[in-house]
Amino acid sequence: MNASSVGQGVGQEVVRPTRQRLVIGNWKMHGNLVDNANLLGALRQASPACELAVCVPFPYLVQTADLLKGSRVSWGVQDVSKHNQGAFTGEVSALMLNDFGCKWAIVGHSERRAMHGETDQLVADKAAAAVAAGLTPVVCVGETLSERDAGQVFDVIHRQLSPVLALGEAALQRMVIAYEPVWAIGTGRTATPEQAQEVHAAIRAALVGKQSSDVRVLYGGSVKAANAASLFGMPDIDGALVGGASLVADEFLKIAAA
Repeated sequence: MNASSVGQGVGQEVVRPTRQRLVIGNWKMHGNLVDNANLLGALRQASPACELAVCVPFPYLVQTADLLKGSRVSWGVQDVSKHNQGAFTGEVSALMLNDFGCKWAIVGHSERRAMHGETDQLVADKAAAAVAAGLTPVVCVGETLSERDAGQVFDVIHRQLSPVLALGEAALQRMVIAYEPVWAIGTGRTATPEQAQEVHAAIRAALVGKQSSDVRVLYGGSVKAANAASLFGMPDIDGALVGGASLVADEFLKIAAA
């Protein structure tokens, strides 16, 4: 994957009907029973024009499932084990989550890669486990600031995606990819729409090579209501993985409305 492969996707007209817009909120390690109830109560009243979801900390899964039942908002988790069961203290399997109606599982978030040493292969293994159990993995990829400054963006994305692409078309069709430049996560900095589109186009080209052009590719990195519309206007950006802004119902819903 390189700049030449990117150029093939930039500016091309993209037909969207088979790629419904998707906005997912990642609460990270935030929340409590009272605040969650207020936030989820506001979300369940919404009629979003796009598909809307939240990925919440494990202790609040039951509360989230109960409060969103019957609404148009689905829910998921922020990580999942590559194992189905066994002596893996502290791990939670995709099969367990499926028992409770979980839909989404974020895998390979940059914080997991950096803080917990998750490798590209482990991320792919987690994605495969999620797919096998009936969940939809949201596979995160993205470069650090030093990697961008060194001109390594497309090399990094290729490396991170390779073991996921190797899972094959059938698995890929049941995934979502999220491009989250690490330098734009929680920093207030956001990739310009053009910078984001350039990488999204490269990811799309890689998916096309696996007969999976309809897989949705989200942008994540300080997405706010103020910049959402310009990002979503790019041909290969199908929605967003939203961090801090997903904790404020009005802001999150404005992003979805964009």
